[in-house]
Amino acid sequence: MSQPQVRDGVTGARVADELRTAILHGVHPPGTRLRQEELANQYGASRVPVREALRILESEGLVTTVANAGAWIARLSLDECVELYQVRERIEPLLLRYSLPALTEAQIDRLAELAETMHQTRAVERFLELDREFHLGSYAGADTTFLGPTVERLWNTTQHYRRAFTRLLDDESNRIVHDEHHMLVAAIRERDSDEAERVLLGHIRRTRRQLARHPEVFE
Repeated sequence: MSQPQVRDGVTGARVADELRTAILHGVHPPGTRLRQEELANQYGASRVPVREALRILESEGLVTTVANAGAWIARLSLDECVELYQVRERIEPLLLRYSLPALTEAQIDRLAELAETMHQTRAVERFLELDREFHLGSYAGADTTFLGPTVERLWNTTQHYRRAFTRLLDDESNRIVHDEHHMLVAAIRERDSDEAERVLLGHIRRTRRQLARHPEVFE
């Protein structure tokens, strides 16, 4: 295995970690051009670890690179987003089914805690952090080669649009989202895979339908 590129103690993995955090927190909107020289200056690195970081983030679905042209924050059209959400509707319930039998009681207790904390928070970025931990945490029991990494990539690619969805929620829609989180925890605690899959599918589908009613999010 090749060693990470280093200059003055800065590796591609470290640049990727910091840039990933910034992208997931909405610092760089979709379609933003990423210039290697600017990133190198920002992170105190040479261009070599910056290029490595961009390759890492491209593999995670956060960045799009074009040979001899540059790199951009990944963006989706409405049709692409709808398609990705339809894929998520089908594969995330399966991943949850794989995960559910192996989840520990401590992990389930953490899911319940996250659901309650999300219910209490009104800050969009904090909600997104908790929501990501909640859903990816519910998949933590699955031992998969392809499905888990694929789901995480889809979460990365659709992060900006979940942020937009959260900002669009009215009081009633917000209540439904939190009710579904609690229902999901209950099904997981009962080890009821069929019910957990049903709730999760509807939860993801609701986001897709809401986003489809707001094409301005993708302009």
